Amino acid sequence: MMTMKKIYGILAYSAIAVCISAGMTSCTDYLDKEADSTVSEDVSFVNFNNFQGYIEEMYNCIPDKEKCYWVTSFNWGDDEIMNSGLGDSHMTHQVDLGAFRNWSTNNQNWLYRTPVNSDPMNKFNHSLWRHAWYCIRKANMGLENLDKLTVASQEEKNIIAGQLYFFRAWWYEELMQWFGGFPYLKHSIAATQKMEYPRLSFQECADSCAEDFRKAADLLPVNWDKTTVGRKTLGKNDLRINKITALGYLGKVLLWASSPLMEHGAELDGKKTYDYNKEYARRSAEAFGELLALVESGQTQYALAEFDYSDIYNHIKSSSAKTCYSDIFYTTGQNWKMPGSTEAIMRGPSTDYNGSNWNFTKTWGTKINSLVEHDNVIHQPTANYVNYAYGMANGLPITDPNSGFDPEHPFKNRDPRFYHDIIFDGFKYVNTTIPASDPSHNQQYTGFYTGGQTRDAANASRTGYYTQKLVPHTANKFDGAYNWSGSLHVYLPYMRLADIYLMYAEACAAFGGASAKSTNYGKTAEDAINVLRDRVGSGHVNASYVADDHKFMDEVRRERAAELAFEGFRFNDLQRWLLLTVYPYNIKTSQEFDRQENESFFKNNDPRDAKVSNWREKNIVTRVFGTKHYWFPLLDKDIYLYEDFPQNPGW
Repeated sequence: MMTMKKIYGILAYSAIAVCISAGMTSCTDYLDKEADSTVSEDVSFVNFNNFQGYIEEMYNCIPDKEKCYWVTSFNWGDDEIMNSGLGDSHMTHQVDLGAFRNWSTNNQNWLYRTPVNSDPMNKFNHSLWRHAWYCIRKANMGLENLDKLTVASQEEKNIIAGQLYFFRAWWYEELMQWFGGFPYLKHSIAATQKMEYPRLSFQECADSCAEDFRKAADLLPVNWDKTTVGRKTLGKNDLRINKITALGYLGKVLLWASSPLMEHGAELDGKKTYDYNKEYARRSAEAFGELLALVESGQTQYALAEFDYSDIYNHIKSSSAKTCYSDIFYTTGQNWKMPGSTEAIMRGPSTDYNGSNWNFTKTWGTKINSLVEHDNVIHQPTANYVNYAYGMANGLPITDPNSGFDPEHPFKNRDPRFYHDIIFDGFKYVNTTIPASDPSHNQQYTGFYTGGQTRDAANASRTGYYTQKLVPHTANKFDGAYNWSGSLHVYLPYMRLADIYLMYAEACAAFGGASAKSTNYGKTAEDAINVLRDRVGSGHVNASYVADDHKFMDEVRRERAAELAFEGFRFNDLQRWLLLTVYPYNIKTSQEFDRQENESFFKNNDPRDAKVSNWREKNIVTRVFGTKHYWFPLLDKDIYLYEDFPQNPGW
């Protein structure tokens, strides 16, 4: 049995405890210094083990989006809605209302948590805003003390420096997605020093991030296990920053810098959604091309996880599959194994693995008669998103007249990821036989049709769907996947290999269309999308979309929506594409229809074959956003610090 100590040991060297513990209560609190926090630099930085111990704290500060509170949220685009009632207290609903200021007062999301410290075992103590400033200072202090690393090989010096450059850039990059540009500090600041550093534009800040990511990529190994340094922790280096991680984020920050919002500023009409900065896009493609060339030539430890199932509804992989797509997001029955499979490129430590079940895994299904126990909160996909992202098995969107979509058989012949990710009408939700006398008996199979038994807006689905991409449907009180015996462990990676293919395709499409490619990698933008479709058995991008640059970009974006669904990227994607304020991306809908099959049909047939009638969507939410909603507001107490640190426009 793997203990919490063993999990944390994945990132633990036998090093001294280094705790330069700033209060982190605002943007500049990292300048403060506690009296007992001083450790001699001669001890902290003299050799690899001690210096690495200093760096380990930055790994530990990476927030766990799914487990940073009892119940949390991170899907704030048009992709998810929560049940009415208790679900309204979460940021998903607050974003729908345009109440973006609540990011720092809601206290139930990974952007901002109180209290906060670097306690390695308390998953509730880690959040982006507060830890970012602490770790940026910590990275700068480390870089300023590299000359004190005297008892070390060149390999050890490179690895230490590479991690410091990476973390300085990474914490900035994560902040920038939500708030825009900041002063890019390349040195630590004394507590007595006056703050007078102006905010940079996103692109200016991205240039500094890119410089640091490039340095990190040049200094770090591809695989720690194959280095002299890494042999000390052989087999426990999976979470460590490496060359591939740095190249991935180099490409990402340049792609974001190229995006329409960063190039043109916030606009309401979305008319410039296809207008990227082509030079940034080219540079982005080169970084991703370098990465993918290494992966596809077998020089890395990364590969796309297999999408090969003997029972896709229960996520049971085929006997011939060596890896499993579902394992990217959660593992069960594997002794609490860290999710990620061969595909996760950037993860933080998951120190409290059973914390997955208190209570993240209990917030994805029916609360009627406590079928899924504890907090009465349910994450659920919106109908507009399901209908947009999950096209047909032939690769066409369901709105294409040649797609073959049949509104009387709407669940038939869909993209294979639909059957992996989405729970739809007639799905066998509980595998264990529920006694006829039990009040939950009628929930054995989902009733998502209009007026059905699983269409309670407060206690079940208000949209006509659930999702089980991140948490399996067996997380209910009868099947008991969330019980200790199920060893259900969830963790959402910050970056995975499929995202690299998607971002490469977008960058290439931005400067040259479907046939464009980088100079260091053989695949075109079209090829990269088809790699992911081949993985799941979906049809390639249709020729009619390849021939038109705008239509092809639409397909790149739709592929991104299908592959990365519910992984926390959608809001930032709509934001940078200038689509947050544009219909149909500003609405959330439910799926309404009448069932034409009786209950016995679902006991003997595949629910995808069911016939329905009156297929239609009904609006639940229309988001009324202005240009100010393209960025989150900064904390008022921080913008009052000095004149050159202004609030984001409109706030």
